[in-house]
Amino acid sequence: MDKQFEILSTEIVYQGFFRVEKYRLKHTMFGGGWSSEITRELFMRGSCVAVLLYDPHADKVVLIEQFRTGAILNPDRAWLVEIVAGAIEEGETAEEVAYRESLEEAGCEIQQLMVINEFYTTPGAFSEWITLFCGKVDSTQVGGIHGLDHEDEDILVRAVDFDEAYLMLENGEIESAIPIIAIQWLALNRQKLKLEWG
Repeated sequence: MDKQFEILSTEIVYQGFFRVEKYRLKHTMFGGGWSSEITRELFMRGSCVAVLLYDPHADKVVLIEQFRTGAILNPDRAWLVEIVAGAIEEGETAEEVAYRESLEEAGCEIQQLMVINEFYTTPGAFSEWITLFCGKVDSTQVGGIHGLDHEDEDILVRAVDFDEAYLMLENGEIESAIPIIAIQWLALNRQKLKLEWG
């Protein structure tokens, strides 16, 4: 199959904290020929970074908790347990954002950094592309409330034993996809990582 698509028109239908664009397009089909014209809205999120902060000496994971607008349809679960994350601003690298966001959101200084994976989070409607890292940290002083006032951030930070973090995942206390992916990755790679970073 010759994979092609053609954008017929684009318009910005909303511009606020985020931007939504409307596309008219068509694409080639697996069975041959072209699709009919389709219309899709695209939530423009851009490239982002997430960082699983891990202390291999204490075997602890740094988790954050904050209010999330995307979860307000379940009001009693609108505060989500997550990992550090943030958007890549113009002129920044993914690595620079990882270091910056770890300080801003968790008060953690990364000692070593490695890429876990890169992926789309919700490609059916969002343009967001994530670079997921694991960052080595010292968790002995981790805790408290962090975030930037001018970004209205109110972030509760704590370090938990890996086993507790994994149990939280299994019990459904962690409901956001990115930390689920990161903690499952750590479960598979923890011993190797402890040897590398130990």
